[in-house]
Amino acid sequence: MNIIRRNLPNLLTCLNVLSGCVAIVLAFSPYKLMEGIEAWRWAALALGVAVAADFLDGFTARLLKAWSAVGKELDSLSDLVSFGVAPAMLLLNMLAQKPGVATWLPWVALIIPVAGAMRLARFNVDPRQSSSFIGLPIPANAIFWLGYAALIAASDCQWLCSPALVIPLVILESWLMVAPIPLFSLKFHNYGWKGNACRWILISGAAGLICWLGLQGLIPVILLYLFLSIFDRSGKEE
Repeated sequence: MNIIRRNLPNLLTCLNVLSGCVAIVLAFSPYKLMEGIEAWRWAALALGVAVAADFLDGFTARLLKAWSAVGKELDSLSDLVSFGVAPAMLLLNMLAQKPGVATWLPWVALIIPVAGAMRLARFNVDPRQSSSFIGLPIPANAIFWLGYAALIAASDCQWLCSPALVIPLVILESWLMVAPIPLFSLKFHNYGWKGNACRWILISGAAGLICWLGLQGLIPVILLYLFLSIFDRSGKEE
């Protein structure tokens, strides 16, 4: 039983990286139908599993008091694959396989995992980020690009794949990951409203936006997260 307790968080982290690898493979044929569903949607599902596993590994480690230095490093390596490389590959291939897109533009997506690696390296050595974040968490970066992938797939608007939009978005999202901007985390010390108002608003807002807009609603979810962080005071109170 002790072996299971010690290793359960790491098993969930391994599920994270495995799901990220599956998403990367699927990203190379984003518009191919698989069981009647486009591959990019399966990739989105795989990344959803990765996000859930990433949340549960930390939650399980705290619940079982099974934290370890190895687990922390494994988590960062997994996050880089699932939330840095995978969304970049999805964006790269969806742009590359859209008619009329400049052949050089998809390569801009490679900035995303570079910024993600820098973000994770800073997180690992910054003691200020134990209960909150400085810079956009890399899973939130992946969530944004999943929403953007859904927008590209659902629309024939060429401007969504134009350099004038894609380049600023990639630069902005990458900058947000390494910017000195304080953002709240979804870690609950208790489940009451006090001290958790922004967390509950984000969760309920995310549920509403996704029900209303589908995967495209992930974009305003991240915007809501950034907006709420401006007014959050829980980190300062702690």
